[in-house]
Amino acid sequence: MLCNNGKFTVLNKTMELKLKKPVCFFDLETTGIEVANDRIVEISILKVYPNGNKESKTWLVNPEMPIPPSVSEIHGITDEKVANEPTFKQLSKEIFSMIKDCDLAGYNSDRFDIPLLAEELLRADIDFDMKNRVSVDVQTIFHKMEKRTLAAAYKFYCGKELEGAHSAAADTMATYEVLKSQLERYEELENDIKKLSEFTTRKKMADFAGFILFDKDNDEIFSFGKHKGKKVEKVLEEEPGYFGWILNANFPLYTKKVLTAIKLRKLNTKF
Repeated sequence: MLCNNGKFTVLNKTMELKLKKPVCFFDLETTGIEVANDRIVEISILKVYPNGNKESKTWLVNPEMPIPPSVSEIHGITDEKVANEPTFKQLSKEIFSMIKDCDLAGYNSDRFDIPLLAEELLRADIDFDMKNRVSVDVQTIFHKMEKRTLAAAYKFYCGKELEGAHSAAADTMATYEVLKSQLERYEELENDIKKLSEFTTRKKMADFAGFILFDKDNDEIFSFGKHKGKKVEKVLEEEPGYFGWILNANFPLYTKKVLTAIKLRKLNTKF
């Protein structure tokens, strides 16, 4: 892949994805790695349609908070560079419109990019969830098969150096190319987004951050603290104050949303 004036030229030809609906590959550059506290400074989305058509967009974002110099050294985005850019809330409707009704894919996206994107959308008063979509984490395929980084994955699968690493656009395009190459290399991988999502899912989680999981009975359980392994409904019923503690503590907004839905569901069954 070559990058000239922001335009990407794909040098290798790999199989196309078999899609039933569009899938959005995306990558975030952020102020840090804490899902509940950090903010997006750049987002790039590559939308791939079932007919093979593609569209892509990249936005610089004013995070409304300082970008630590140590983080700027990694992705090259400084406070000055985003000072006059729109905030995420100002961009949120356009971004959501692009990913609405689409499956999602990325590199380490299940553990970081999707949870952080969800936080930003919820802060912008957009009710984002994953109920009618699946996600594919290309990093998980790579780690299960080869155990490397994105740059190494691109070198290994596509035979090229990743130029412009740590820019959202370059990383997004590389992730897309790597997934297609993975499908060619591994016969056991099925060219189906839902099957790929199942393959890349580490744990079955009710929220993005993994604070609430599903047990063997498909009931929600806590994965942390004094109630680790206990069913959420039972804990909320026996210790009502635990719900208020989580809502007031520094948990991700999406985790609080899931917990609230469980509590309301339990209340509704009583009437």
